[in-house]
Amino acid sequence: MNKAIPEVTLNDGTTLPVTGLGTYGLWGNAGANSVSSGINAGYRLIDTAYNYENEGAVGEGIKRSGISRDDLWITSKLPGRYHEYDKAMVAIQESLYRSKLDYFDLYVIHWPLPNQDKYVEAWQALIDAQKWGLVRSIGVSNFLPEHLERIIKETGVTPSLNQVELHPFFNQEEQRRAHAEHHIQTQSWSPIARAADILSNDIVSKIAESHNKTIPQVVLRWQYQIGSVSIPRSTSPTRQRENLDIFDFELSETEMTAIAGLSHPDGRLFGMDPATHEEF
Repeated sequence: MNKAIPEVTLNDGTTLPVTGLGTYGLWGNAGANSVSSGINAGYRLIDTAYNYENEGAVGEGIKRSGISRDDLWITSKLPGRYHEYDKAMVAIQESLYRSKLDYFDLYVIHWPLPNQDKYVEAWQALIDAQKWGLVRSIGVSNFLPEHLERIIKETGVTPSLNQVELHPFFNQEEQRRAHAEHHIQTQSWSPIARAADILSNDIVSKIAESHNKTIPQVVLRWQYQIGSVSIPRSTSPTRQRENLDIFDFELSETEMTAIAGLSHPDGRLFGMDPATHEEF
């Protein structure tokens, strides 16, 4: 494991780096090269999903990197159309075949789809997949506090992690409190928000100037200091390295508060509310 990146310990005893590489939209040969360059830049946590349709590219990127599989943490996600128990088990196997991996370090339910009401069944499949060695740790994504409460109550198993939309314009303070109550690790997707919005923000820009850092570096440092694992996406080797260079400075309490103050209730980037969003 790359010791330059701090690690967190999950509630099941496994560990993972505090930042990783998002891979949405990284497809084919170019995608494989981006994953490989990210690993060689220092990333050890790689995040993909069945519905990204790039698990094969991620697997190829891992192969091209030359880094031992044992030194990597690979995450994938179960799509909504496979929430039924038997379908979920097949989907997990299919994800492994596509990526040419023997196991995932983390596998999560991508969205709860409460209108379909099969996420408890899907969670039971992940519990069994962990018992059978297909995955090391199991979690969820985009689960609201009520969804978390239900799966814990009905199965007795608490997710190790919940991956949610979290960035300065939507800081998920209430959601993070729910995670803390259950010792669930928070992970942030779209951690930097929309580039056009964050890069033009005067507050974050001034903070970045004072630390001689880029705006994305400041935001990722903010993510780290609030205790969330971030998974920024980048295809540029230079940007990939920059996004990892966040451990040599610290934001003050005043700066942290200023960034948190950018959040607003309707801050979701794409309007995808887990209470109603349908993803298949």
